[in-house]
Amino acid sequence: MLKSNAPVSPTEESQMMNTRHQWIATPITHEFLRGALELEHTERGVLPHRLPAWARAQCADPQLAMAESQPSGVRLVFRTQATEVEVDVLPTRYVYAGAPRRPDGIYDLLVDGELLQQRSADGGDTVTIDMRTGSASRQSGQPGTLRFTGLLARDKTVEVWLPHNETTRLVALRTNARIEPVPGGERKTWLHHGSSISHGSNGESPTRIWPALAASLGDVELLNLGFGGSALLDQFTARVMRDTPADLLSVKIGINLVNTDLMRLRAFTSAVHGFLDTLRDGHPTTPLLVVSPLYCAIHEDTPGPGAFDFDALAAGKVRFRATGDPADRRSGKLTLTSIREELERITRQRKASDPNLHFLDGLALYGQSDFAELPLADQLHPDGAAHRRIALRFAEHVFHDGGPFHASARRRAVVEDAGKGS
Repeated sequence: MLKSNAPVSPTEESQMMNTRHQWIATPITHEFLRGALELEHTERGVLPHRLPAWARAQCADPQLAMAESQPSGVRLVFRTQATEVEVDVLPTRYVYAGAPRRPDGIYDLLVDGELLQQRSADGGDTVTIDMRTGSASRQSGQPGTLRFTGLLARDKTVEVWLPHNETTRLVALRTNARIEPVPGGERKTWLHHGSSISHGSNGESPTRIWPALAASLGDVELLNLGFGGSALLDQFTARVMRDTPADLLSVKIGINLVNTDLMRLRAFTSAVHGFLDTLRDGHPTTPLLVVSPLYCAIHEDTPGPGAFDFDALAAGKVRFRATGDPADRRSGKLTLTSIREELERITRQRKASDPNLHFLDGLALYGQSDFAELPLADQLHPDGAAHRRIALRFAEHVFHDGGPFHASARRRAVVEDAGKGS
């Protein structure tokens, strides 16, 4: 993958200078952005948010603030005949003291749905977090420029997907031909809520995290409310989903409730009912899918809270562990096993009066045998290969004929062909 500021030859530099006067700057507005629910105009650029300000104001959790501002599923979309596109961006990267620095976020460029180029941006801000003390420090930097060149000079739809794991301010958008918005409404909108796995943790790039891959296979428009560490049955999240137009709804619930040790079974059952009730207030008959947790060995039968493994951190590795006592399950402490059982029971109970409510066991997407073949390196998050497997299986179960979201005929063959190699 090329860096966006890779050195250019003198000839290329001359050509760039000669064509500078042809650049057309376009303000970055809602009509060119998808996947964000709100845009915040700051002194340092436009910041996409996946939760509106009123919802953010109801929770002071810095983990949620970081997660919702990371633009998983957010992309610039426009029609153009341009052969070159430039985007000035100001990323914020998070570094954990003692752990290896994660690779810079990736920006995917798609033309008419096909991934053609990838870039990363230099510059930006860096936030260093000390997991032992909980302290954080910020170092400010300058914007970087992404350059996408060599596009065919024909009318086309261009998408620039922002990094799923880096808060990103959009500073400027330039093209060497005019752009226009792409009308929406051609595809169904899939609104999904989940944890860090839905957010895309350890995925290879923004279009290669499992919800983005599944959306492509299902030929739907993704609106991803996957929030790392923050799928906690918050009522403000339910109300946001209630008020957001969507044709398909899904909620993937479980792992964060265990590793935060947030509630017991009694509160969990009521909270799930309340969350689903709120969704139904705004989407009374929309297909709604409840997905239980994927396999995660450390929390299958051991309650939370989860914690960083500091012995692993001392060796330069990021790994998590469960700190609860399995005996506490008797007093209602949650494990992934108990959550799966209760979610299935709740869904079965409600389905008697809600035929558009569906359940999918997360073990059908990633189970114990998958863990043996494609282990979770940090004990919590799947890698790129596992993201692909999860997406393929989700598409087969959900978008295929007979599935709750009914895949289109055009995409069904893609799902079947892709599934042969899984």
